[in-house]
Amino acid sequence: MEHVIMSVAFLLGIAAIPTIFILRGPIGRGLADRIARRGGAADGERVERLDREVQELRAELSEVHERLDFTERMLAQQREAGRLSAPGTSPRAGGM
Repeated sequence: MEHVIMSVAFLLGIAAIPTIFILRGPIGRGLADRIARRGGAADGERVERLDREVQELRAELSEVHERLDFTERMLAQQREAGRLSAPGTSPRAGGM
C-alpha cells in the first residue's frame, strides 16, 4: 500500500511541473481573462450606472461652482460700493 501512495505522489509531482508552466503562460492568462469576463454583463451595467452618477455629480458641482462665483462677485461689489461711498452714507443707500 505504501508503494501505491508513493507512486501516486510521484506521478502527481511529475504532472504538476508542466501544469504550472502551462498555467503561468499564455494559456493560463487566457483562462484568467475568460474567468474575469464571466461577470461582465453585471459589471458593465454597474460601470454604466456609476458613470451616469459621476456625470450627474459633475453637473451638480458645476452649478454649485457657478453659484459660488456669483456670491463672490456680489460680495466684491458690496465691498467696492462700501469703499466708494461717501463718508457717513450706508453702502445700501446706493441703490442696492
